[in-house]
Formats: sequence, structure tokens, C-alpha cells
Amino acid sequence: MMRHLYPYRFELLFTTLLAVLFGSLLFPTALFQEKVIHLFFLLNIIAGVVLVSKSKRMFRGYLLLLALGSMFFVYNAIEKLGIEPNQEIVRLAIYTVFYVLVTIELIRQVWRAKKVGKNVMMGLMSAYLSLGLISFLFFFAIELFSPGSFSGNLIANMGLGQKADALLYYSYVTMLTIGYGDIVPITPIAQKATMLCGLVGQFYIVIVTAVVVEKYIVHSKEV
Repeated sequence: MMRHLYPYRFELLFTTLLAVLFGSLLFPTALFQEKVIHLFFLLNIIAGVVLVSKSKRMFRGYLLLLALGSMFFVYNAIEKLGIEPNQEIVRLAIYTVFYVLVTIELIRQVWRAKKVGKNVMMGLMSAYLSLGLISFLFFFAIELFSPGSFSGNLIANMGLGQKADALLYYSYVTMLTIGYGDIVPITPIAQKATMLCGLVGQFYIVIVTAVVVEKYIVHSKEV
């Protein structure tokens, strides 16, 4: 099955990333934050398993992440009281490890691609979206361990679940260097994380995208 899905690995990952980012538009906010988003995260990890299915070592590692993520999803679905803070930290760590690894693998596969086609472009966009999710997870971890690290009208007097949605928005606004100012980093660690997020986003656009464009131009001339 993995062999048949592998040619569509970038499309699968891109689609599930979009589900994580914009799925809240299709579901009630509370239901999405408590249940649905974690299902989309699992689908994202499954797409990641397909991405590395040709590497036995990485394939096993991603399966482990999938198993751990599935365990927390099932527990959260059954347990009405939800996941305890310590368990939330573990799940946050699982997602962070996954997106760091999958971003590296996406960039590696895009970088090594000899021809630039639809798949490579999907991989390029997926890696950028994954970088935004890594930034979000870092911001969320900072707010989890040090409440009040971010301030502003959009995030004031919110519960942790609502803050997560706001910080997801903030991570991409920062990467895109838009900077509306509706969320502001207050503590030094939040400020440094914001700087890092903006720098990584710009480095990605300047370096990785430039390499892909160069390959596309060279391939076009050969054709």
C-alpha cells in the first residue's frame, strides 16, 4: 500500500497540513480544539509515514510517533476529563519532534529532486507550512510553561485552547513578516522565539525556494 501511496506523498502531506490549519472553519470551535484537530494531526503523521516509507529506519521511527499520538487521541476521546497537563506536554513533544523531522525530510527530498514538477512544488509548500507549525508549537510551549508570555487584544482573557488557535495564527503572521500587532511577545524568550520564527521563514524563502527555482529554470532550458 505504501508503494502505491508514495508517488502522492507530497499531496497527502499538503492536504493534511491544510486540514490542521483551516479545519476549524468546518467544525464548531470547541469540538475542533478538543477532538478534531488531534485527528488531523494523526492524519498528518500518517502522511509523514508515507513520506519516509522508503527508509526503514525512519519508517519505524514515524510509526512509533504515530502509535504514541494514536494512544493520546484514543485516551482523550474516552476520558471525559481530558488529558492532564503532563500528558499534554508529552503530546506537544511528539508533535514537535514529528514536524521537525518531517520538515527536514521534505527539504531534503525537494533539495535532491532533479526535476521540478507538481510534486516538488507541493513538497516546497508543505515544508513551509510545517515550519509554521513548528513555530506554533514553540510558542504554545512557551505560553504553557510561562503563562502571559504573549499579550494583546486577540489573546487576552483566553483559555489555553483558544490561545492555541491565536498562537497558530500568530506563528504564520510572524513567518510572513506581516506583524499586525494584535499579539505581542512580552517575555524575553517569547521575543527571541518570534525573532527566530521570522528569520527561519525568510531564510527558507531566500535559500530553499531559490534553489528550486534555479532547478526549474535549468530543466526548462534542457527541455
